[in-house]
Amino acid sequence: MITRNKVGDDVFTAEDLEKIHEATIKVLQETGVEVVSAKAREYFTKAGVRVENGHVHLSEEEIYKYTDWAPEEFELKARNPKNNVLVGGRNTVLSPGYGSPFVMEYPDKVRRNSKFEDYKKFTKLAHWSDNIDVVGGVLVEPTDLEDRVRHGKMLHTAVTLSDKCLMGSAMGAEKARECLDMAAIVFESEEFVRDNAVLISLINTNSPLQIDERMSDALMVYSENQQAMVIASLSMTGTTSPTTLPASLVQQNAEILTGICLTQIINPGTPVIYGSASSVVDLKTGDLALGSPETAKMFNGTAQIARKYGVPSRGGGALTDSIFPDAQAGYESMLNVLSAINSGFNFMLHAAGLLENYMSMSYEKFIIDEEILGVVKNVASGLEADAETLAVEVINEVGSGGNFISSEHTFQHMKDMRQPILSVRERYFSDREQLNAADRAQKKCQEVLENFKSPELPAGIKQELENYIDGLG
Repeated sequence: MITRNKVGDDVFTAEDLEKIHEATIKVLQETGVEVVSAKAREYFTKAGVRVENGHVHLSEEEIYKYTDWAPEEFELKARNPKNNVLVGGRNTVLSPGYGSPFVMEYPDKVRRNSKFEDYKKFTKLAHWSDNIDVVGGVLVEPTDLEDRVRHGKMLHTAVTLSDKCLMGSAMGAEKARECLDMAAIVFESEEFVRDNAVLISLINTNSPLQIDERMSDALMVYSENQQAMVIASLSMTGTTSPTTLPASLVQQNAEILTGICLTQIINPGTPVIYGSASSVVDLKTGDLALGSPETAKMFNGTAQIARKYGVPSRGGGALTDSIFPDAQAGYESMLNVLSAINSGFNFMLHAAGLLENYMSMSYEKFIIDEEILGVVKNVASGLEADAETLAVEVINEVGSGGNFISSEHTFQHMKDMRQPILSVRERYFSDREQLNAADRAQKKCQEVLENFKSPELPAGIKQELENYIDGLG
């Protein structure tokens, strides 16, 4: 988790932000958002929201009413209480890559289908990380598992290989309920799960201006049980949203607010995050341009819009268009992570491991991103000026022309500087092997996986989970 020394930078003026809000209201009133699920539409109707021809038309008054019910911050519980995290305020909670169907093998530069074994390895890396807070979800898509049991085996892996916070499945109502059942086994209490947010799930809209049945069904289950959700749009400029960034943000805003309001209508106080994975499309190629400055600016705007409605926000990540864990992957990921932190996001999915837009995960990239997260965390913490750090007496004691290497103050603070896990600070030596960052990351990854030890999990919980998953098939 990264704790910032400031709330977040604004990209829009107050006047422009209000224009986006007013444009959103106009879209909601005139077109609305199509909610495919009849049950979800019934919730809106009973709450007095206008529903016509399958479209929900929220008013400005209703938007403020329901977003006011959503908490500004909430605690996400882990099975190890030391790993609980607070979502909101100046905190940015981090989760690794999500949903990639491929893994990029280095150094062979071969992309292959992701497997369940990859899911296990990336879970181990996520647990090892000093920065990642949330495991589970679709860290990679294990294509060798049957769909019916995939979510159960992924959650089981997250529980057995880590004791950090967990993600739940959003693939419909049944899988959401099954994740809640498994959470009750993990926390050894259905009542505890009902009273605490122990799962966070990703609910995506279907741009433009639609929420499909599978996602709304999962949303309803999690809302009824007051579990945390990220309501996110994946608008793509020039294809599933307008080309200009402010217009895409207006459309995104209409979609996300509709989902957030539904959670609060179902169960006031349900923890929810205003989320975005919206992307810029390079219309010359038709491909996403996640490493572009335009994508960073879209995320900047998203965080500011979320603050207007008083809810935590999600966006950013170690995103890149690069196919390999190379220099492009590094500078694009640093841009997106640092920009997202400066913008004030409270939850960051895709914080480590991604290549090729959202398509591939890389073991080496995960380690590189861990270094990026550590650097950004250090920068975001800011500086404190007090008598000790100003060291006026030390400066006066050394005086003109002296040096501080033998000063007691230097000795006391010589370990203040963050030490890298991957970067090197040494000169070139002709008689020594000099590895590049990806090579060093490969060696570090192998070291972590070879020495990994799972956190303790009571045998009874492990067995009960396995019995439950066997029953899914």
